[in-house]
This record gives sequence, structure tokens and C-alpha cells, in this order.
Amino acid sequence: MALAIRDVREHDLDAVLALNNAAGRSILAIDAAQLRFFYEHADYFRVAEIDGELAGFLIAMREGRDYESPNYRWFSSHYPQFLYIDRIVIANAFRRHGLGRIFYCDVTSYAEVRVPLLACEVFLEPRDDVVVLFHGTYGFQEVGQQRMGDSGPQVSLLAKDLPSYGYVRDTYLEHGQLPAEPWLAERLHPTTEPHA
Repeated sequence: MALAIRDVREHDLDAVLALNNAAGRSILAIDAAQLRFFYEHADYFRVAEIDGELAGFLIAMREGRDYESPNYRWFSSHYPQFLYIDRIVIANAFRRHGLGRIFYCDVTSYAEVRVPLLACEVFLEPRDDVVVLFHGTYGFQEVGQQRMGDSGPQVSLLAKDLPSYGYVRDTYLEHGQLPAEPWLAERLHPTTEPHA
């Protein structure tokens, strides 16, 4: 089994949309325009391929984005710097193989050299104890709760401190920038990608 975690490409978007909207009630459905917004603005948008097949994806955004999610807005009003995991979806055929943990390791590696906090939420209605336990064992703590809209589900707002960030900030970010290494590079957005 060959696994690759890589930045999303435009030709992946139809498959990502189908995967998102087949995920069930634990993931909010989106349309093509919303997915395009993520493609153009998300700081972290990576997919997992297993033997060439799309197996999952994770989308995350830093503070300061023009994003209307009530959960993202909650973190924006409470924390000056963070990376917010908007959604993670794993295809049914690839669940229970540790792909969620692989994604969380990757997004943590991305975040800890940029921000002091990794944030997300989990639905409490319906409550999924596997998801709650996963986040708890990965170091997330509940920092709040809210209802999504007037009649939406109750969510638990979770955050994880990234202690490595202090060292990176003091050693690199306050004196310039991160080293020019491929694994530290920012995602190329469509507006910054070189033209063929």
C-alpha cells in the first residue's frame, strides 16, 4: 500500500466534494463554490492518496481569514493566532487504518512552526465518542461550547497548545523567517501558482 499526503490540486476538487458530501451527518455538506473558497484561501488543504485513490483530506485555516463559519469566528474572537481545522474526511474504505492520526500529525507539523494553537470542534449532537476520545488522546482540551446557529447542533470547541511554537518564534520568526526547506513551505494558492 503506497500512501502519499500532498497539497490538493485543482483536478482533485470533484473527488473531494463527492467525498465530503458522502461523509454523513458528522461533516457539513458543501457545494462547489464553498470548496473553491477553500481551494483558493485555505492555508492547509491536503489530500491522502492510497495506491493512487483519494482516501481523505483535511482543510485548515489560520486566523485573519474572511470565513463565515461560526466556529472559526469563535476562535477568532478568543485567540490572536491559531490554525483551525475546518474538516477532515476519510473515505469509508480507508477508515480504521490510522489515516486520521497521520493527517493530525501532518497538520500539527505544519501548525507548530507558525502558530501557538491548533483548534477544531466536534459535534456533540449527535455525539460520537470515538471522535471525542480521538481528540482527547491527541491532546485537545475543550475551551468552549456553542450551538451552530439557532437550531444547529451543539459543538465542543477544542484547542491544543503547540509548545514547539515558542522556540520557533524566538529562533526564527522574530529574526526573519523559517529556513527555505520544502517541508516548511507554504501551500501555493491558485493565484500564486506559476503558469504553464
